[in-house]
Amino acid sequence: MIQTSPLPTTPPATEPAPPSEPASAVVDTLISHAQNFIDGVLSLDPEQAMIRAGLTFLVVLGGAILVWGLRTLLKALTERVAPEHAADAAKKRAPIGRWTIRIARFAIGVAVFLAVLRIWGFDYADLREGPLGALLGVATRVALILFVSFAAIELLNLGINNIFARIAKRARNARRAAQVRTLAPLLSGIITTLFVLIAAMMTLSEFGVEIGPLIAGAGIVGLAVGFGAQTLVKDFLTGIFLIIEDTVSVGDIIGIGEFGGVVEDMSLRTIKLRDFDGTLHVFPYSEAQVIHNRTKSFSFAVFDLSVDYSADIPRAIEVMKQTGAELRADPEFAPMILNDIEVVGVDQLADSAVMLKARIKTHPAKQWSVKREYLQRVKAAFDEAGVVIPFPTLKLIPPDGPVRDRDHAGGGG
Repeated sequence: MIQTSPLPTTPPATEPAPPSEPASAVVDTLISHAQNFIDGVLSLDPEQAMIRAGLTFLVVLGGAILVWGLRTLLKALTERVAPEHAADAAKKRAPIGRWTIRIARFAIGVAVFLAVLRIWGFDYADLREGPLGALLGVATRVALILFVSFAAIELLNLGINNIFARIAKRARNARRAAQVRTLAPLLSGIITTLFVLIAAMMTLSEFGVEIGPLIAGAGIVGLAVGFGAQTLVKDFLTGIFLIIEDTVSVGDIIGIGEFGGVVEDMSLRTIKLRDFDGTLHVFPYSEAQVIHNRTKSFSFAVFDLSVDYSADIPRAIEVMKQTGAELRADPEFAPMILNDIEVVGVDQLADSAVMLKARIKTHPAKQWSVKREYLQRVKAAFDEAGVVIPFPTLKLIPPDGPVRDRDHAGGGG
């Protein structure tokens, strides 16, 4: 008996996917629904129209109350997490962020509009299953992602500023407080960048973009960009180490090259100096190879005083010491000065003067105030003690005899 094997069955052919609805069909559907909606509204009797008008008023009022409540909530959160040292009270009472409120207001407005249309008889059943419904769903999820992202960024930034402000307020010295305040904007920048990247990835995924290959490709592109943008990476790392090592902080008075000023801001890759005349100098960290910090921990007011060669040098030094002691005893300047004046003595024998050198140890950034006051006082003390401060003079010495006329200088006649 011959046993025959069954013939292999061919798999059924897969049915082709139904073609996507063309754009013209979507437009026709919308026009048809709009016509039906208008006809339905016009066919309502007065009693039904009044009921739906009342419901419309309640929905609009509910939307307005929701927007007001959200604004009030964000305002309360802002006042709770805003830094205590905020100088502008109006800014402290501002909402968490304009974009957060705008996105929330737009989303609530769209929801209220759709609800009002439904109250007056607009049918979403057919549209919900078509491409327009899918588009509305994507738009709703993207709006929610943007709202949450902006709110999180702004709330976290305010929270970071508040936390670092409290830490700086409880710091054991002013130097540590300045370092803490410098770290706050850097951390805020990192968190903002992170949330923007996450929101961008989630938004792309809503539009059907595969995030996995995108992240892998971003890693490769990031590696290539890292090799090509080594200066940016160097700027970032240099700035981090400058802050961690407490080399410079916001509020310090420093010099970079031939420029100097107050450190006004330190971002992820630049340091900004504001000099005496108001000019803002911006340096990438990689260009700040040598930083002269004039206000770290303490400072010195240094004096180079010139006296005449005929002056009594010991007497001049004694006047300098006495003037420094009087300055430190002054209640106005005593909080600025840390130690008594240190008179080094004769520092140089110049062409027309004897140079006397001295210095006073002060609190950071107080050396210029102390120096100006000391110079004013020591000038008056030198005048009273008879110590002469030389200044350039022009001395004319007449010739021993009359000058002969040029015409007879050669002896000819």
